[in-house]
Amino acid sequence: MNASLEISMYPLTPAYAEPIVAFIKRLRSYPEVEVRTNSMSTRLFGPYDQLMEILTRELRPIVAGKQKTALVFKLINDDLREEPQF
Repeated sequence: MNASLEISMYPLTPAYAEPIVAFIKRLRSYPEVEVRTNSMSTRLFGPYDQLMEILTRELRPIVAGKQKTALVFKLINDDLREEPQF
């Protein structure tokens, strides 16, 4: 079962870009999922179980860290890699 996951990350610090870039680089190290980024969010596509395992693994250091970070997720129970043609 494939899924699509959209993540927006907001480190609550003036130096917000560095933790976002590091997080995206870690997500891209998993060949079993496709990672697409834009200026507002990062989208992951792949098998649901693998997406959840990766998310759990990569969020642990953020949640355990001292830097306050807001995260927003959207999970869709379908593979939405195709862009709509309007």
